[in-house]
Amino acid sequence: MSNEKILEAKKQTVSEIADKLKESAAIIAVNYRGLSVSEVTELRKELREAGVEYKVYKNTFVRRATELTGLTDFDASLTGPTAVSFSKEDVIAPAKVLFNFAKDHEALEIKSGIIEGKVAPVEQLKALAELPSREGLLSMLANVLQAPIAGFARSVKAVAEKKEQEA
Repeated sequence: MSNEKILEAKKQTVSEIADKLKESAAIIAVNYRGLSVSEVTELRKELREAGVEYKVYKNTFVRRATELTGLTDFDASLTGPTAVSFSKEDVIAPAKVLFNFAKDHEALEIKSGIIEGKVAPVEQLKALAELPSREGLLSMLANVLQAPIAGFARSVKAVAEKKEQEA
């Protein structure tokens, strides 16, 4: 491969990473050193099932992409072996999967992340991971909205029964 082709391939990779940084609602960088191949495969599977993309890039490529997107604060976490997870829609999913996996596999270290365009420390990511899933939150909302209606229906029924008894 000529130098021009190699350089073009590298530019393409940096451009791809920059696009993912711009499009993703949540991005989390992890250190995967110490995980076996089967553990990494298991992690990739869990992330894929949650709709999260997991990639290992050279740190220099990611740094160049953060320059293009203005997310250079993220560069501090780009040391040593780094894998990056991208979620386009669900902010909670990558944090939830990675923190749950890290509970059972101490070798996985969460470094930092980007949540909706802002760099987030590990503590903030952990707080996200502890939130219920989107479906869980929607279910809670439905229950809260349904409670007054159900109470009103019971009251109307009680009044109707009382009127029936009086008649």
